[in-house]
Amino acid sequence: MRKDSVSYTMAVAAGVCIVCSLVVSTAAITLRPIQQRNAELDRKRNILLAAGLKEPGERVDVEALFEQIETRVVDMRSGRFTDAIDPEMVGEPQYVTPLPDQQDPAGIRRRPDYQVVYLRETNGRLDRLILPVRGRGLWGMMHGLIALDRDMNTILGLIFYEHSETPGLGGEIDSDWWRDQWEGKQAFDQQGRVRIEVVRGTVPPDAPDAEHKVDGISGATFTARGVSSLVRFWLDDWGYGPFLEHMREKLSEPLGEHHGANEP
Repeated sequence: MRKDSVSYTMAVAAGVCIVCSLVVSTAAITLRPIQQRNAELDRKRNILLAAGLKEPGERVDVEALFEQIETRVVDMRSGRFTDAIDPEMVGEPQYVTPLPDQQDPAGIRRRPDYQVVYLRETNGRLDRLILPVRGRGLWGMMHGLIALDRDMNTILGLIFYEHSETPGLGGEIDSDWWRDQWEGKQAFDQQGRVRIEVVRGTVPPDAPDAEHKVDGISGATFTARGVSSLVRFWLDDWGYGPFLEHMREKLSEPLGEHHGANEP
């Protein structure tokens, strides 16, 4: 075959494509277990960060520290723990409920019927609870974790580990200075209503209901509004509300005595 012929050029191009495809495919297959392990490690790291068990940038043995955390599945309809579904099946299409617009301030459209949650207990008693949350921001979905103290009211932390908000503006939701503001805030008022919200500007320490308010982010009104909406949704009746109410009833009892299929 002549080297200056069209056939030769096509053959060389085809050969290069085949070799490159084999290299890429082999690399993808070989690296997939490593990618999966890294994704799992990142998930655990974020849970520990939200729970206040790890500081940003702190070098710790994530796997060892995560042994303190228990993973459970909650039936969102009953507010009870359940073993009826494998955690890997959470979020599958057959296990979601469409939300009417008036009940969907977070803009998620469908709420899972089951949700994976994370707990830590100390001396057989619930110490803290870490709940996955998500909702729509300015440019897309924001995925995060909110941690509550054993009173089911005091916020220990809120982090966002995946979002598409504008860097330097809405993207500040994953900055240390903004995350720190959530620690110690109260999610509910004395009547049990969800009150936590992100406000415009700053919150004076002596402001009424300051314990329910978090400083806004300059130039990120829509992102801040989205954070308020998603936190309120997930802590209210269509979210974890029934589960949190059930957990409050069990606060006086050791968590270890309630590890049945539908009880904590």
